[in-house]
Amino acid sequence: MAFSERISRLKSSLIREILAAAQRPEVMSFAGGLPAEPMLPKVEWSAMPTSVGQYGMSEGEPALREAIAAEAKALGVPCDASQVLIVSGSQQTLDLAAKLFIDPGTEVLLEAPTYLAALQAFQLFGANCIAVPQEADGPEIAALRQRLEQHKPAFAYFIPTFQNPSAVRYSEAKRDAVAALLDEFGVTLIEDEPYRELVFDAGSATPIVTRLKKASWIYTGTVSKTLLPGLRVGYLIASPDLFPYLLRLKQSADLHTNRIGQWQALQWLGSERYRSHLAELRDFYRQRRDAMQAALQEHFADLATWEVPQGGLFFWLTLKRPLDTRTLLAPALEQNVAFMPGEPFFIDPDLNPGHLRLNFSHVAPERLSEGLSRLASVVRVALAAQAA
Repeated sequence: MAFSERISRLKSSLIREILAAAQRPEVMSFAGGLPAEPMLPKVEWSAMPTSVGQYGMSEGEPALREAIAAEAKALGVPCDASQVLIVSGSQQTLDLAAKLFIDPGTEVLLEAPTYLAALQAFQLFGANCIAVPQEADGPEIAALRQRLEQHKPAFAYFIPTFQNPSAVRYSEAKRDAVAALLDEFGVTLIEDEPYRELVFDAGSATPIVTRLKKASWIYTGTVSKTLLPGLRVGYLIASPDLFPYLLRLKQSADLHTNRIGQWQALQWLGSERYRSHLAELRDFYRQRRDAMQAALQEHFADLATWEVPQGGLFFWLTLKRPLDTRTLLAPALEQNVAFMPGEPFFIDPDLNPGHLRLNFSHVAPERLSEGLSRLASVVRVALAAQAA
């Protein structure tokens, strides 16, 4: 059968496979970035107009675009509603951007580690991915300059606020430095911010796009982490030179985004009810983060190092004695524990062993200690076998 040449680069999603394996109720899953089900808000549909069931505009519902533009402008993003495109979750932004920019061999700049599904989307279209190492407060700036001097990336894809998987929040100084370099080298920025509202500890973090003076940009977010992932409502805001192309690509992809989901999102965004929900969400997740920190100290202090995340949904562990954490998946699942190996978050997985991404939002605190105890035992057995 004659498929397109890109099918040779098509990979299955390890995280989706792990989540499928973790569906058994007895499995304690630290794998996915799943919102906690007790915090999914109750929604009402009775007031929804029948007309919402009709086909809609490719750009999205005008009132929702206005609401998103207002929220973005409050952060300093230079935009109006005409630059907002509603998408089927922010993952669609990555697909549209890949279609816009990437031919086989096109260079793109990514953090190391980076979001697994972004890496898959870009590599599917044949991108040559260039990595920039992460530090505790953002990318290594000297390395970023070096990459920009040595390469000509079509864009840089960064997740500066509670990065997935590392949970890093770029400092203001790093945000300034990144913006200055992208302006200097004329490189488009794709700034992905799904976790911005899930902040637990004080600190400022205005978007990098607010600091750009010359470079083109795409800023993308979603209601999946704060409202309901099942709505499949995300958005992108693009500089005026990019927006028309992204709109046409969207038209060719799916005509329009779920209007029913958009209507529901509009009932929340900018409202007092939504602000109250976000405050409850932050408190709930802060407690779960703190519970996981205590359990990690108990079971992993001798095995790994990590930073306490200031927001988001993940801990990122680095084993003191590296091993390929993908080899731990099967024995962990035998112990009814699921986690996400760190290797697939890197451009060169085999060269970056020894990391685990652990989600803290999904497992109830009373089960945390038992789950992490089992996972630590799996790690200890593997390390002992490696040393033998």
